[in-house]
Amino acid sequence: MSGRMLDGVRIVEIEGIGPGPFAGMMLADLGAEVVVVQRPDGPGLPGMPERNLLDRGKRTIALDMKDAGDLSVVRALIARADGLIEGMRPGVMERLGLGPADCHALNPRLIYGRMTGWGQDGPRAPQAGHDLNYVALSGALWYASPPGQPPLSPPTLLGDIGGGALYLVAGMLAGLLRAGRTGQGTVVDAAIVDGSAHMMALLMSMAPTGQLVEARGASMLDGPHFSRSYACSDGGHVTVQCLEAKFYAAFLTLMGLQDDPDFARQHDPSRWPDCTARLAVIFAEKPVAHWAALFAGSDACVAPVLSPFGAAQDAHMAARGVWLQAGGALQPAPAPRFDGQPAPTPAALPGRDAHRAEILAELGMG
Repeated sequence: MSGRMLDGVRIVEIEGIGPGPFAGMMLADLGAEVVVVQRPDGPGLPGMPERNLLDRGKRTIALDMKDAGDLSVVRALIARADGLIEGMRPGVMERLGLGPADCHALNPRLIYGRMTGWGQDGPRAPQAGHDLNYVALSGALWYASPPGQPPLSPPTLLGDIGGGALYLVAGMLAGLLRAGRTGQGTVVDAAIVDGSAHMMALLMSMAPTGQLVEARGASMLDGPHFSRSYACSDGGHVTVQCLEAKFYAAFLTLMGLQDDPDFARQHDPSRWPDCTARLAVIFAEKPVAHWAALFAGSDACVAPVLSPFGAAQDAHMAARGVWLQAGGALQPAPAPRFDGQPAPTPAALPGRDAHRAEILAELGMG
């Protein structure tokens, strides 16, 4: 196999923060040519570095879209693109003369990707918000923490990336496939509230069987002693999620609890609190390294909780090259992988406005 999956695909990304740039990075990782139209006065989020990880593999040009000359450059880029990504509040691109109707008049095949939290319509559409707000309203945050504790999810992963960027990428790819067949572009309305609610489908599929109830801490994945994290003596944590009977049996055997009557009734919710308390005491007696060694090579479904820097040193993660040092910083390798293609390597991180001359020359506007 020669060439990357999206070789020849051109994407214009209007500079934003969070899920939009992540989606652009993923498309660039897959081989698309992504040009970021940056603000001339610097990044929109204070404190962002000059070379942003989310810009890896992209080309950059700084343009003022309120300037007629610069706007003509943006239009020229869009006219030759396969897709566009923007993350403005609803109506902003229309006021700039770059809404879907304007862009499809220039390029009927264009896949116009819109990344927002609340969506393009609805009462909250014009309001500000962030990851936690979106997943809170969508229902996706509900089971995130034990009962009695405020729900908290890993920063950005559930909303911005899972419910936002990845759904935008899926929508863009679906649009590109249809445009290839029909020559017709489309608008992708990727809203984090939509995507994060859609991600609940797997969990909600458990409700008819009684394995999911509304009360927090009482369902199969957020209530039992065999599906949670435990603190260890060194301040680290391990995760246990041995759901199936054979994996639960392997866990009990390695813990020396295989003959303990308290743990015999795995699916009896009345036993879960006491079993959780007992396991918490046991795990707190030894450091993470002890438990990692005990469960190594087993099917007990136990794994340590590692930081990204710790994960880079893990034997499995290192063997797959999941975390890499590139450009003087630790960063995740591109994903997913494809048969017949070389191991993924992060591309270079461009500076701001780094490709102005070559982009203008390609457009015949240099």
